[in-house]
Amino acid sequence: MDWDEARAKSPSRQVAVGEDLSVLSIDELKHRIGTLKDEVTRVEAELERKVRHEAAASALFKSK
Repeated sequence: MDWDEARAKSPSRQVAVGEDLSVLSIDELKHRIGTLKDEVTRVEAELERKVRHEAAASALFKSK
């Protein structure tokens, strides 16, 4: 077993907004960007779902 295998793997880091970025490596920063982009995509999808739901409810209850 070599040193890399013996070393404990660091746990997957949670992304915290406002976190000190100066302590992160280049790979950690790239991973953080990917994680944040995935989260933005997820939030945008939820927002779109809620906007469609609101529009449908509004159309249903709109008085004629």
